[in-house]
Amino acid sequence: MTSTVSNTQQSSNIGIYIYDDAEVLDFSGPFEVFSTASRLSEPSGLFNVILIAQNPGPVRARGGFSINPSHSIDNHPPLDVLVVAGGVHTAELQKTDVIRWIARISERTQLTASVCTGAFLLAEAGLLTGRSATTHWEDIPDLRTCYPDIQVLDNRRWVDENDVITSGGISAGIDMSLHLVSRLGGMTLAEMTAKQMEFDWRCDNDPDK
Repeated sequence: MTSTVSNTQQSSNIGIYIYDDAEVLDFSGPFEVFSTASRLSEPSGLFNVILIAQNPGPVRARGGFSINPSHSIDNHPPLDVLVVAGGVHTAELQKTDVIRWIARISERTQLTASVCTGAFLLAEAGLLTGRSATTHWEDIPDLRTCYPDIQVLDNRRWVDENDVITSGGISAGIDMSLHLVSRLGGMTLAEMTAKQMEFDWRCDNDPDK
């Protein structure tokens, strides 16, 4: 029998934006973290996690993984948190309606986050201007070159800039999502979630330790 942690906060809507050739773990990792945390919270249901795509219909993630998002950018409930997945992101940067949606929704969310190269979409939406951020180690030079007004940090699992949080590549999104759970639901719930997932959470994000 799984223990639960008491939390009296109202349920938060967590929207995860996905697209063709998104990294599978970039969205499934955060989805698992928030859904597990929601199950462990007391009362249960602290988080309502949904997948959002540009348009209705299936999305083919990396490796041909087919996923059916429940909502589109034109039809979703109000979001408390937006998480943008990474992957082959270049086509997404050309979609002005998607970029404008990210910018607009982020004005209303409590937190906006990205996993891996999802940082490029946040940068294109203007959310990282004058801030620190990170992304997959392989894409850090490109992020620095394309957006010189961002302080891009190496060797960080995630970078927390209060209302905007970015993470490194793929599995780092799980670390970041647990960090978000600690902010929204408390450290006890985050630690319980990591234990339930049997995940070795790197909750200390200081690269010098």
